[in-house]
Amino acid sequence: MTADTGSAATDARERFFADRPSRHRADLSVDLGGLRLANPVMPASGCFGPELAPLLPMDELGAVVTKTVFARRRGGNAAHRLTETPFGMINSVGIPSPGTAGFLRDVLPRYRATGRPVVVSIGGLGIDEYWRVADELAGADCAAFEVNVSCPNLEHGGIEIGASPEAVHRVTDGVRRRLGDVPVWVKLTPMAADVAAVAEAAQSAGARALTVANSFPGMVVDPRTGTPVLGNDVGGVSGPAIKPLVLRLVWLVARAVSVPVIGCGGIGSAQDVLDQLRVGASAVQVGTATFARPQVMAEIVRELDARCARAGVTNLQGLVAAGSGAGDPTTTSISGRTDG
Repeated sequence: MTADTGSAATDARERFFADRPSRHRADLSVDLGGLRLANPVMPASGCFGPELAPLLPMDELGAVVTKTVFARRRGGNAAHRLTETPFGMINSVGIPSPGTAGFLRDVLPRYRATGRPVVVSIGGLGIDEYWRVADELAGADCAAFEVNVSCPNLEHGGIEIGASPEAVHRVTDGVRRRLGDVPVWVKLTPMAADVAAVAEAAQSAGARALTVANSFPGMVVDPRTGTPVLGNDVGGVSGPAIKPLVLRLVWLVARAVSVPVIGCGGIGSAQDVLDQLRVGASAVQVGTATFARPQVMAEIVRELDARCARAGVTNLQGLVAAGSGAGDPTTTSISGRTDG
């Protein structure tokens, strides 16, 4: 980066902070299984670290979600780990983790320093590992835990557990029993044959909210070599390309359960958030968009507030009811359904 480029980026960041509203005009708060957030916007696990906190006004986010924590230290997958795709990207990072001890000592304090409610994502390569992580994190000062049964690019275990209602019930029940009264969310895989059945299993085991969904397994081939670009061969496809797929999953899950649903996939604007809320989500997580636009989550919150003002409503529920194009006549509602 040249000096001029760095100066321009600094100036843009300072203007963004300077333009922040003195206060939000609308009530954007949401209740996610007993955890009340000031607004429904938070990062997706693995897409935000506390090192990004200086780039955006943290007090404009509803919460922060940590990278997924495993029991032991993990190095992740072989390079290459990430590449662009049309309308998104694909990654096979493999979830590096410092292990629970390293997380508690070195990582969690940095997330707490952001000043936002901290949701800790926990993972496992087997059911027993989820329980061990929960045991070792019990008592940590966290707002909620998100059980990640959805990662598409672990070396084994991820999709198999997340696609089985019985396994998801066992994981969720065991984690919940170990964490006491702290809200437990479950992040669902998009690859389940019956996502509604998995969602119901998680709810029946005590999940207080469900995140829908993770990235979709995919592959990119190098046209010069004819071999996969990613070091792990396959990875998770994310970004705008998967938004229609995730909207359907959110719609299915929201119809099947009574706990709040958190939409995750292809979200990069206030309109994307409204689309998620209209098919049944209560909140959203933003992932791929943050890589190109670190300030996007704060931008979305500000735009939701501005749309409330234009629609003449005082809260988020009123904005959802006001119609998809509230303040923007070029948009189209997607709340209806067309059966073929």
